[in-house]
Amino acid sequence: MSDTAVLPVGGGREPAQVTLSSLEHYTYCARQCGLILLEDAFADDAATVRGTLLHQRVDTPGNRGRGRLRVVHALPVWHDGYGLTGTCDTVEIHTDGRILPVEHKSGRYHPGGPADVQAAAQAICLQEMFHRPVPQAAVYSSADRRRHLIDVTPELHERVLAATRAVRALLDTSTLPPPAADTRCRRCSMATGCMPRVLARTERYGKALDGLFTLDDREDDHHP
Repeated sequence: MSDTAVLPVGGGREPAQVTLSSLEHYTYCARQCGLILLEDAFADDAATVRGTLLHQRVDTPGNRGRGRLRVVHALPVWHDGYGLTGTCDTVEIHTDGRILPVEHKSGRYHPGGPADVQAAAQAICLQEMFHRPVPQAAVYSSADRRRHLIDVTPELHERVLAATRAVRALLDTSTLPPPAADTRCRRCSMATGCMPRVLARTERYGKALDGLFTLDDREDDHHP
């Protein structure tokens, strides 16, 4: 893993804490993350409800044994140097000392996607807390009904740090990012409140808006 550090903000102050879940939101869509963090906005749809129900089953705190495997649920984690904090859905502690965080998702898994960043961030926090290498993380997809192992490579480590810096900058400036207005919006539960295509002024919506303020020449003829 990379040893690159996230530097504190100016004046030697401690960096603003960044939640692990916000890294996933930002990696998926910066505006979605901004709406959640800056405007406390969130909207449910079928997918988010499924995710909530899934996490209710795995987020009950506890320390359970399963054969020679120790499984910890809802484990709080953090990294003081990077200013990261959050909760792991599941952490497996093996008898050989291997530690594996497992992030649970209700939807399908997309290799290299936002879930990888969140799961890798969990591994980075656990490595700092337990002072031992945590080279892998896992994402369990309820839709796929399988676990996907992720190698926390230096490149993925840097993606985590880049997302952390971006979220912290968003919090520091309180500036809402512009909408994406692309295919991601179709799957986003917040699309209605975000109004991506209107605010992004796509060609279709731009013409419609301009038309609202354009007088028809024929109408002018009826006025003195």
